[in-house]
Amino acid sequence: MEIRNLRAFVEVVRQGGFSRAAETVFATQSTVSKAVKQLETELGTPLLDRSGHRSTLTTAGEVVYRRAIRLLGERDSMLAELEDLRGLRRGTLRLGLPPVGSSTLFAPLFAAYRQRHPRVDIKLTEHGSDRLEEILRAGEIDLAASLLPVSEDFEWQGVRREPLVAILAEKHPLAGRDRLNLSDLRGEPLLLFETGFAINRIVLEACRREGFDPAVAARSSQIDFLVELAGAGLGIAFLPRLIAGRHGEAAVRRIVLDEPSTEWAIAIIWRRGAYLSHAARAWLALVREAAPQPA
Repeated sequence: MEIRNLRAFVEVVRQGGFSRAAETVFATQSTVSKAVKQLETELGTPLLDRSGHRSTLTTAGEVVYRRAIRLLGERDSMLAELEDLRGLRRGTLRLGLPPVGSSTLFAPLFAAYRQRHPRVDIKLTEHGSDRLEEILRAGEIDLAASLLPVSEDFEWQGVRREPLVAILAEKHPLAGRDRLNLSDLRGEPLLLFETGFAINRIVLEACRREGFDPAVAARSSQIDFLVELAGAGLGIAFLPRLIAGRHGEAAVRRIVLDEPSTEWAIAIIWRRGAYLSHAARAWLALVREAAPQPA
């Protein structure tokens, strides 16, 4: 069973089609299609149902996809460990960071890391926390920043805890409050991040605990845009307190959300039991120095 065929199959599933998968693995669409077909022939069963407009996983395909992600991750860990054993000094730090909070929390660490390890290449991947966890499971990155709690598949090093802040227009009827509960926001339209941002999950799960599903007025991956929408009265946005005062010039009120289990707790995570390269361990050491308090 060839690794390149497994990689092609995984990317077809992840990217939602052969053409986008081909771009990801830097191959032609026909090459990717041939690789998947070879894998199906070798395993003696179809992995994709191609009858519709979009290929979907068969039952066998679901099993192979799940196992392939782990196999590819283990292969990458093996290569990283062998690289360290050979004494290669350069190395590569493959790090995933979410857009929310990264500039404030991690930008200063990059300068310190570069000064200590000038020959290490840093490959940065940016997505929401949920997407980063998927990429981390596949072994495409070594470390990621994500919100706690995380799956037992991961180990973690705490970075920071902050309460969430509700951001609303200055003229909003609730703008005079010192603190807000989610029950106060029943019936209010919310402004959320795009799918894949863990902060959405925190807010939505808290709303459901209060017994309601909120209306979502808009979604965006841009913090400043969400703050501006809140200032224009289109709805209520949510940010960690640390981040809330650093974005946007809109006329808004920032009110601490006094709600259990809505704390923004960010950590650096890695696959449980996975080998961490010297470059990755050096980043973790720097994080521990900058944020010695446990999260």
